[in-house]
Amino acid sequence: MIEDNPDLAYGLRNNLEIEGHEVTVAGNGPDGLDLASRGNMDLVILDLMLPGLDGFRVLRTLRERDRETPVLILTARGEEADKVRGLKLGADDYVTKPFGVLELLARVEAQLRRRGAASGPKEVIRLGDIEVDRRARIVRRGGRPVSLAPKELDLLLALLDSAGAAVSRMTLMNQVWGYQADVLSRTVDSHIAELRRKLEHDPGRPRHLITVRKFGYRLEP
Repeated sequence: MIEDNPDLAYGLRNNLEIEGHEVTVAGNGPDGLDLASRGNMDLVILDLMLPGLDGFRVLRTLRERDRETPVLILTARGEEADKVRGLKLGADDYVTKPFGVLELLARVEAQLRRRGAASGPKEVIRLGDIEVDRRARIVRRGGRPVSLAPKELDLLLALLDSAGAAVSRMTLMNQVWGYQADVLSRTVDSHIAELRRKLEHDPGRPRHLITVRKFGYRLEP
């Protein structure tokens, strides 16, 4: 959600989270564009009147980078010309302030159903300059293929499926290796170390593969 009114953003976030959605909020245009451009969002809710970079410019730039993620315009501008301009720039729907929360929730669900974003994981996921093609089981960094061992790739996919949540070593052991008696927590650690070596710019200061102390790991988009 890219919305500069903190009270409105807080209220909408609460309502969306009650419905089971995970919501990240940016309060200005540049931060919102950076967040939306990461390629791991199912839907973008975009205000038009934003500081730093207005919603039209955010939308135009986003559509140059990503034509698939649904964008729902949320705006106080009720003029038909603004709505038409937003739709021509690539918005999928719009809601005019003031609006009913139930209407917004219904439009969010409709967009998620239409694009299939709620039915399953994306086939191609981007983490900075890292691209993971789930179906082809190919990983690229900076456009170049990275050679991963099968279990390294399975471990990366398990973390991707957690959508940023922390995952315990035991859960990762079960998901990736099953209940093999010879698999220990240090097996997970050694595979994470290899993933960092191959994917992180600075393995000693990982940006994506983050350690959760005394618990496990999480993937930071």
